[in-house]
Amino acid sequence: MSYEIKDIGLAPSGEHKIDWVRKNCPLLRSLEEDFTREQPFSGIRIALSIHLEAKTAYLCKVLAAGGAEMFITGSNPLSTQDDVAAALAAAGLNVFAWYNSTEEEYFHHITKVLENHCNIIIDDGGDLVNMLHTKMKDELSYVIGGCEETTTGIIRLMAMAKQGQLQFPMVMVNNADCKHLFDNRYGTGQSVFDGINRTTNLIVAGKFVVVAGYGWCGKGVAMRAKGLGARVIVTEVDPIKAIEAVMDGFDVMPMHEAAKIGDFFITVTGCAHVITEEDFKAMKNGAILCNAGHFDVEIDMKRLREIALDTIDQRQNIIGYQIDKDRWIYVLGEGRLVNLACGDGHPAEIMDMSFAIQALSAKYLVEHAKELTEKLIVVPKEVDNEVAVRKLRFLGKEIDSLTPEQEAYLNSSAI
Repeated sequence: MSYEIKDIGLAPSGEHKIDWVRKNCPLLRSLEEDFTREQPFSGIRIALSIHLEAKTAYLCKVLAAGGAEMFITGSNPLSTQDDVAAALAAAGLNVFAWYNSTEEEYFHHITKVLENHCNIIIDDGGDLVNMLHTKMKDELSYVIGGCEETTTGIIRLMAMAKQGQLQFPMVMVNNADCKHLFDNRYGTGQSVFDGINRTTNLIVAGKFVVVAGYGWCGKGVAMRAKGLGARVIVTEVDPIKAIEAVMDGFDVMPMHEAAKIGDFFITVTGCAHVITEEDFKAMKNGAILCNAGHFDVEIDMKRLREIALDTIDQRQNIIGYQIDKDRWIYVLGEGRLVNLACGDGHPAEIMDMSFAIQALSAKYLVEHAKELTEKLIVVPKEVDNEVAVRKLRFLGKEIDSLTPEQEAYLNSSAI
């Protein structure tokens, strides 16, 4: 075992957090039992870079129960919880991460993970895959394949594959129905406002909430904002998604118009410079900005820091920027993922499904290593369905099944 963490003495606190997750993740518990018996990852080294908090930690322990040797780091400097990292290290896993790491420290930890000849890569945003392909190419020969957790990471993978750069197969975990339909929508929707509410201690009801992007994450954020009593404005570049937002009951307008109206701004696009200098200068005094996309590029923080007349640390995770004599705007979590920089991330029951997809996708890669020819792999339908069937059972719900006659009818050309 090796590790680089802040303080191993924090481990007991982290252990309690992980135990709470375990109690609320029946899917992962069932996989832990299966993996302990079957040992699907015996002799396999897994590199993992996901937001290092208690739910991720339990996924790591489930994979380790299946025989994997785990090499773990975070995927965002502000989302790592030091007590959770300490608990994993105390349990014998290899951990390289701490809260609020510098950029240099962050990439040092990624390097420490990848220098161990890892066979499976579990990524959240693409930093592990990018490092392997740019600065650690000698490690590529050890890799069977990997799994990508996020929309942002899949965008990066698609660009690499299109250019012929991707050197090993990657399962697009984010695109699985049991991931994006629940994690991205219900998980992001709730956890974003968990982060906003605990950080600002301000009411949402009656205020204008501007949601930039109406993908599955944006849909979830808009739905939760509406449920809290907000008047919701959506900004989009996709005309079809914009129509969806209108028909879901939301107003739609360009960001430069929404900037004049909004009280809260939440970016969730996966793109860069969604809120820019022009928008900062149009915002009213007291506007609050946050980001729920993977990277801290959606709000142009570099330009905001340049044009600000003054700054103030208003509260923990809230920095105020003075735009002119009488106007301040406030940014939560330095423009990083608000649900993790300012909160505990998605609810455990939601991540139970997402991480079950991760674990089963990693197992699929090991079992089919010699057969895989495509570089971008859709999560097999049987994996998606297995997770859904197990989840329904744990929810205490049953559904109908097709009779042989119905299956014959649906498969008949006589329909």
